[in-house]
Amino acid sequence: MPLFRRNHRADPPPSGNRVRDPGPSHRAAREETDWRSYDTVADAYARVHAPLTALVAKDLVEVAGVGPGDRVLDVGAGTGVAAQAAAEATGPEGLAVALDPSVPMLAVGAASRPTVRFVAATAIDLPFRDATFTHVLSVFSLSHMTKYDTALFDMLRVLRPGGRMGVVTWAEDEDEFSRAWTSVAEEFAEKEILADARARAMPWSDRFSHPNELKGVLHDAGVRNMVVERRDYHFQMTVEDYLEGREALTTGRFLRQMLGEELWGTLRGRAREVFAERFPDHFNDFRKAILVAGFKPAD
Repeated sequence: MPLFRRNHRADPPPSGNRVRDPGPSHRAAREETDWRSYDTVADAYARVHAPLTALVAKDLVEVAGVGPGDRVLDVGAGTGVAAQAAAEATGPEGLAVALDPSVPMLAVGAASRPTVRFVAATAIDLPFRDATFTHVLSVFSLSHMTKYDTALFDMLRVLRPGGRMGVVTWAEDEDEFSRAWTSVAEEFAEKEILADARARAMPWSDRFSHPNELKGVLHDAGVRNMVVERRDYHFQMTVEDYLEGREALTTGRFLRQMLGEELWGTLRGRAREVFAERFPDHFNDFRKAILVAGFKPAD
């Protein structure tokens, strides 16, 4: 049975210690650090996720037609892998800016990407003048934006007429590795709690995992003449890298704050036990991504 139910009552954990409702004041103290933020996992994200994201980001830069001398804004950039790919395409005469609300993520990126400019800000009320950029990119960030329509309005505001917007999201997909991780998570929290946490952190991930839905949202925002591609990606992973990557994502960050360090350690141990039983130390992870690029109509 899960350790935590929707009413936060607890069943005995595997260790035999009983977990009790921590009470409103303790829960409030934990909420002071927003688990939805990537601030606390910047190093792990950079080590595990950034190299994988970089492969997809490079393709988006190509599909969006970024070239020498262009000015590119990467919104929700994380550690700036898409901005780095854009910087390589624009050359020294161009400009690549990585924008993200997480200062730790930007700091990790800035330490290794000297050709990229990093800006701490949200996707709403972008700190740039109208028509500043030839390209605006969003790499796996649009699904995190609660008011995605407002964010897209501002992203188009800073895009030049005739400029191009490029967006990439993960396609709807589930495999044996994600199912194994979910099964462990559900030993510690009910499925409804985990679904609620995912909806709070990534409210549009399900909707934007469908090409027609994503294209429709961008069309409503004003993007035209769109190219839509669905591409397959193959990642070679170790079990430890996969689990560390999962721990840095939504469910992991949520459970770590919800459970506290002792039970979080128990969950981590359980996950490694399950994966050691079911999978080899190295395996192939296959993912599908949706890449969309279109124009902002010229005046």
